[in-house]
Amino acid sequence: MAQQLLFSRLKEGQELPELVNPPITRVQLVKYAGASGDFNPLHTVDSFAEKAGLDGVIAHGMLSMGFIGKYVREILAEHGDIKKISVRFSRMAKPGDTLTCSGKVSSVSDDSQQTEFEVIVRNQHGEKVTSGVCLVHYF
Repeated sequence: MAQQLLFSRLKEGQELPELVNPPITRVQLVKYAGASGDFNPLHTVDSFAEKAGLDGVIAHGMLSMGFIGKYVREILAEHGDIKKISVRFSRMAKPGDTLTCSGKVSSVSDDSQQTEFEVIVRNQHGEKVTSGVCLVHYF
């Protein structure tokens, strides 16, 4: 679980605590397909993924974005809301990969109590999978 951060303690450039997610499972991919409506067999059927030139199924890109949402939500706890998340996907994640979320505070607005976090998701090899920016509003 990521450490909760209060607005009064945030500073530009401050590193955010890491959140290590459990390894991605095939069951998780099937559940995510059902929740998202993305039933592309690249995410659930090895033979289909192999015919597409991959060495097996890949996780939905939006799953890693969901990890970012979970991460920032845990940092905010009941002290704020996520207003916007924008991401860029850099690398595929696969079953068995352990994705770690981290980030830093890129801006703090005392007037509006809005903060921007730069966030990144890396796999167990330290390779960037997803990166982005989250705009949050503290209460």
